Amino acid sequence: MDGHAVEVEGLVRRFGDLVAVDGVSFTVARGEVFGFLGPNGAGKTTTINMLCTLLAPTAGSARVNGYDIREQRNEVRESIGLVFQDPSLDDRLTANENLDFHAVIYAVPAREREERKRRVLEMVELMDRADDMVITYSGGMKRRLEIARGLLHNPRVLFLDEPTIGLDPQTRKHIWEYIEEMKRREDTTIFLTTHYMEEAERCDRIAIIDHGRIIALDTPDNLKDMVGGDVIRLRTGDDARAEEELKSRFGVSILEERDCLCFEVERGEEFIPRLFRELEVPIMAVNLQRPTLDDVFLKLTGREIREEEADGLADLRSLARVRPPFAR
Repeated sequence: MDGHAVEVEGLVRRFGDLVAVDGVSFTVARGEVFGFLGPNGAGKTTTINMLCTLLAPTAGSARVNGYDIREQRNEVRESIGLVFQDPSLDDRLTANENLDFHAVIYAVPAREREERKRRVLEMVELMDRADDMVITYSGGMKRRLEIARGLLHNPRVLFLDEPTIGLDPQTRKHIWEYIEEMKRREDTTIFLTTHYMEEAERCDRIAIIDHGRIIALDTPDNLKDMVGGDVIRLRTGDDARAEEELKSRFGVSILEERDCLCFEVERGEEFIPRLFRELEVPIMAVNLQRPTLDDVFLKLTGREIREEEADGLADLRSLARVRPPFAR
């Protein structure tokens, strides 16, 4: 089997006259953390639902773990884990009981269940609450339990649909610690959707999706390089003299209408040490700002990602969403 955990070619999904996913093509390498970044309604969840066989494509093809999403639906489902954007735990059961139910659905051998449950609960730090009813859990604890449940049957690909939506920043940080630990420990391929820029930064590669189409796909650093150089803000003992020296010796152009010396260079982290070595004017303060993924989205679409958070497709998507049938 080749190095691709997911292969997608020309995938399309229509809801009546509305094209929710418009001919997307991409691959995800085994062991990769791959992110779908885009505003709500861009087609992220619709794509995941097709890859997980919860929604039939209108056109195109895809393979997950080598299995065709149309012809080998059961094999796809048995080899993946899925954490929904919306809560899907049974609040009236304990964590252990939720995991037991999942283990039965996915035919986890009885002799392995307790050890697997212990391992995933320890990973998300819920072992001491395993026998408490889920209704007593906080939102962050429920999300962690959902991730643990998604890992219980040892999936080769884990799909996370907006895994930290609605959580506070500290809990989101903890969730990402569990995701990264999971990748290290299990070598699991992780495919996630998000509209949080800081989450996309943690991915190995990102596909930016807008109005159902992939408009860019690369590593976070390469995407940010599309925008331009790094911005350096500089204060010195003599800004007028420093400006002349920056122009003549370093060949940089000072940006106008700034309250400090502000200029753009490539590879700013390498330029700053040279600045300290060679600039003859004393440096009082220096700041480096790299382009952000928000800048990338703005450059590609002409608007910020959060301007598009509300979209009619969100309603269609919620109507189309179905719960996963039994794996076997």
